[in-house]
Amino acid sequence: MKDVYKVCDVTIHYEPLIKPSERLQIKNSRDIFSFLMEHVFDMKTIQHKESFNVVLLNRASKVLGVHLISEGGVNGTIVDIRLIIQSAILSNSSGIILCHNHPSGNMMPSNQDRCITNNVKEACKLFDITVLDHLIITAEGYYSFADEGVL
Repeated sequence: MKDVYKVCDVTIHYEPLIKPSERLQIKNSRDIFSFLMEHVFDMKTIQHKESFNVVLLNRASKVLGVHLISEGGVNGTIVDIRLIIQSAILSNSSGIILCHNHPSGNMMPSNQDRCITNNVKEACKLFDITVLDHLIITAEGYYSFADEGVL
């Protein structure tokens, strides 16, 4: 077969900047919210545009990294489930936490938020990856699917 028809490889460059012993362990939604506000979301733009991220975790619920899945406008963003699964597999994650902001300040999940959560959860089951939570972040707080028992 000619090289031009070879399937493209997707690779990951794995060179951790943090020692395994220094990784943050996520124990509850407050831990993840604090982490997101410190390392992911910017208070200067949280009310400007929506962004959807996935937090990648190992078996001990320690943060392996965060991957920006998409950015959109004020009304929403497009979430490609394949990119979430790809990130989780390539980072060898055992669990993931979905998170996105609502620029409107409304913490309540939309029907689309619920649908995405369920679809990601079902897709992750095929790869033995657990969706541990989905946080909706605003400038004033957060909504946790796990805390509300709707995961």
